[in-house]
Amino acid sequence: MRVFIAGATGVLGRALLPLLLAAGHEVTATTRSPGKEDQVRAAGATPVVVDALDDARLLAAMVDARPDVVVHLLTAIPPAIDPRRWAEQFAPNDELRVRATQNLVAAARVAGVGRIVAESYAGLYARTGGAIKCEDDPLDIDAADARRQTARALSALEQAVTRTDGINGIALRLGTLYGPGTAYGPSGAMADLARHGRLPIVGSGAGVSSFVHVDDAAAAIILALQHGAPGIYNVVDDDPAASHTWIPVFAAAVGAAPPRRIPAIAARLLAGKIAVSLMTEARGASNARVRRDLSWAPVHSSWREGFRSEATPE
Repeated sequence: MRVFIAGATGVLGRALLPLLLAAGHEVTATTRSPGKEDQVRAAGATPVVVDALDDARLLAAMVDARPDVVVHLLTAIPPAIDPRRWAEQFAPNDELRVRATQNLVAAARVAGVGRIVAESYAGLYARTGGAIKCEDDPLDIDAADARRQTARALSALEQAVTRTDGINGIALRLGTLYGPGTAYGPSGAMADLARHGRLPIVGSGAGVSSFVHVDDAAAAIILALQHGAPGIYNVVDDDPAASHTWIPVFAAAVGAAPPRRIPAIAARLLAGKIAVSLMTEARGASNARVRRDLSWAPVHSSWREGFRSEATPE
């Protein structure tokens, strides 16, 4: 199978490439940076330097590659996120999810590509109702803060991929990635916050997170390339957890002291309203659909053992 990966040099792309090549697929991988061509070539793929916001050059690259399937992993998420600067920090990523997705879908149609698998996110469900959400539950597109734009960009990506005539599209709502190279890796930004005592339990600590190891996310993409009905799938582990549960385990895994507890009102002054909401109101996700329809099962079934297994510094 000929596979065209847009955004191959990120954390997820680096995990996915070896799996595709080991399975015998022919891979064309894009990067925006000429300096990363050697990285792609060394992995065994054919590099193409192209900005996905340049629709003409992207189309030319895809037509030249003649792929059977397209994998959309384009992101521009900063390694360290400051919730007080959410709108500013996520604006480039939101643009990729809207404009670059449109360009990829349009190019795929011209190139005769029948299937697209795109990376989405399971951490922006609307903060109403139950703590665990399925794919039919709404995203937080009516949030009264900067998350609204990010949730709407995710929705635009998902609709473009799954509702375009002639495209057999799948959007994978990944949980929060952890593992090598991620913010939750031993050398990542979240580990650094924990070691400096800046990852406290805020207020009730009832906000729920769903995690997935980067290798399990890559395995889900492999399955989605091969089969599965068009649509949206949560790709998360089996253990959604409140922040008051996972933060102490994460802190211990990265060698940090036990987290402090601080009142929500104090955290709002220090870190802003979004940070407090994430810690106290966020919703987790169910993986029932992807287990059933794509026959996916995470090797790391819980972040509990996953965090510990990644505890050795990179």
